[in-house]
Order: sequence, then C-alpha cells, then structure tokens
Amino acid sequence: MENILELQQVSKTFPRSDFALDNVSFALPYGAVLGFVGENGAGKTTTIGCILNTVNRDSGTVKLFGREMLDGDTDMREKIGVVYDGNNFPVYWTPRQLSKIMGGLYKNWDAVLFEKYLDTFSLPAKQKIRHYSRGMTMKLAIAAALSHHPQLLILDEATSGLDPVVRDDMLEVFLDFVQEEDHSILLSSHITSDLEKIADYISFIHHGKIIMTVSKNDLSYHFAVMRCRESQFCALDPEDIVAWRKRDLQIDVLVSDGRAAQRKYRDVVVDHVSIEEVMLLLCTRAHGGKSVNDTKGERV
Repeated sequence: MENILELQQVSKTFPRSDFALDNVSFALPYGAVLGFVGENGAGKTTTIGCILNTVNRDSGTVKLFGREMLDGDTDMREKIGVVYDGNNFPVYWTPRQLSKIMGGLYKNWDAVLFEKYLDTFSLPAKQKIRHYSRGMTMKLAIAAALSHHPQLLILDEATSGLDPVVRDDMLEVFLDFVQEEDHSILLSSHITSDLEKIADYISFIHHGKIIMTVSKNDLSYHFAVMRCRESQFCALDPEDIVAWRKRDLQIDVLVSDGRAAQRKYRDVVVDHVSIEEVMLLLCTRAHGGKSVNDTKGERV
C-alpha cells in the first residue's frame, strides 16, 4: 500500500539533554489514521518537528507524498494541516482576522468553509482569541487546519483540551476527513480512548524509540493480556511473551495471539487488552525488566 508519510531511521540528539530520538521508523498509508502514542517526553513532538523540518534531524529520511520535503517546498506544505497542543495563533486576532491572514498564506484557503466550521464549533467570529477557552482555541486550530483542504493532518495532542462530548464531535470530523482515499491523519495523543475509536494503526514511542507499530485490528482481535500468578509466569515459554509487568501479586503478560495462549495455557486467565494497557506493558519492558528465564528460581 502506498504511504503518504514514511520515516526511516530518523535520529536527533540534543547536546544539553539526555533525550534523543533513536532511529525512529514508521509509515502512514493513504486513507488511514495512525495514532502516535507515548508518555509526556517520549518524543512525539520532536518527531513531528522532524517531519515538518522545524527540527533539524541528525540522520534518517522523511518522505511526504513520496519525496523528501525541503524548506522551499511551499506546494507540499499546502497539503499539510497542523495543529499543536497550545496557542496556535496570536491571541489578539479574531477568527475573521485569522481568515484574512490565512487567505494570504494558502492558495487553497476556503473562507466559506472556515466560517462553516466556526458555526459548527460555536466559535464567535468577531471575538478575540484571548477570550477563548482552551477548548475553543483547539477547535479554532482544527477549523483552520481543515480549511485549506489539506491531504495530511498532523495533530499534536489536538484533543487534549476538549471535554468528552466535544472530543467525540472532533473525532467524527476526523473520520469524515479520512473518507477521502487520499487523506490521512497522524494523531499524537495520550488519550488512548480517542485512538480506540478512530485509529487504523498505532505506533508506540518510549524514550525516543519506537517500541512497536501495529494495526488496531491486530490489537483488538489478536493481542491479549494473560493474568498470571508467579508460578504460572515462570512456566511460560519466553517466545510467547511480548512484554510483562508485575502488579501486586499478579503478573500481566502481553501476548500477540490471545487464542493460541488460551489453548496453550488453559489455567491462565486471558483478557482483551486496551491501547493504554499495551502502552504500560511496553514501557515497562522498555525500562529493562528481567526475562522469564531470569526470574526462574527467584521471586519476581
């Protein structure tokens, strides 16, 4: 399947920080939503900066629409809508003033569509942005990102300031957007319930490293978590374990084939697993837990 976005071995170090992006690779197909998941400080925003060339990567390649984007590629930038977590526009502007400015920046700026979104999102067109709530400013940024008819939406925690009802409305807008086969969304978020609803693929990042990229269908229908006692855990085949963590007297074990695990380990409880629990398990593994063999003969 052709990809709208591809990252290959993207790395970035910061001399005054212990943090680094370490060979980040993933791809986003046309017509899909990729959820980009990780705890605060995991590297989501830095990765997005490398995609948009606002952060100079040390190595690796980023391809958008099949080629690398250079600083002078304004036509390519026209195809990308971006929403950051925070103030996206000067607070002394009104949405009407914003529309005029955007019309001068984007060839495909659609003032009529923007006004439609203002009405849909209940945003006063003549009120200064500084009087907007956080949720209203996020809705305004989403409206602006959609109103120049992009093909790729890059959303960095774009739903984090919205209440559950409004978030649900925004997710419907995003789903409508990707009904077009040449449209895609990269949605960075720590609100995993949003990704459960709309994502086609999930890429997990932790401490600057991609620790797993998987389709949501695989997570929903194949991955599972086994709830083990210590003796059961020590008897597991290490090849069956994707990740694990100890919780009180129970050990949770992530497996990639829940049905096979249920047949193989009949005395172990096997549950469905959420994106949030997968993230917790993978981050525990990434912190460097012991292997199954290391735990045999000693308490976990």
